[in-house]
Amino acid sequence: MYTPGPQTVPVPQAPVVQEVPQPQEKPKTSGKSKGGDVGSFIQQCISLCSYLKELETQSHLIHLNYEGGNFLGVHAFLKDQYEAHLEQFDTLAEFIRSMDYLMPMCGMGLADASPGIQRVTSYKGTEQLGVYYKNLEELGMKAKKLEPIAQKVGAIDIANYLADLTGQAFKAAWQIKATLRNN
Repeated sequence: MYTPGPQTVPVPQAPVVQEVPQPQEKPKTSGKSKGGDVGSFIQQCISLCSYLKELETQSHLIHLNYEGGNFLGVHAFLKDQYEAHLEQFDTLAEFIRSMDYLMPMCGMGLADASPGIQRVTSYKGTEQLGVYYKNLEELGMKAKKLEPIAQKVGAIDIANYLADLTGQAFKAAWQIKATLRNN
């Protein structure tokens, strides 16, 4: 008859806890990387996110309030625009998070980062579109100016996205400009 020898029971090992650094709540303007000020760059990215969120709201409200002979086309265009602005906001915010920085905690915090946007002050369709057109051009210029800073701090993924965002903004601005010329 076979009798097994003493069996060894493995003793569970305590898991090795590795400390994970916490993300930075506020960009520090002293951190430099590859010749650029990363904290300042992140702050500018957050400001651009705030601008995108404002454009999302603005284009959505114009979408709802616009009236005119070209209503159907403008209505459909603006729906695409506010959906695009939400995606643009989300993409840029995720790039910020990928650099281990936090976004503001609420809409008020995001609004505090806002560089200011031209406000719609009339329900007249052409005036609403005119304001939105100017804000799109401003978006294009902001993204265009931020792209070389992204290159300087070594954030080539963000630089590439900012180049795409510049193109998207100027294309949408051109489409609105062409629409306004016929009214």
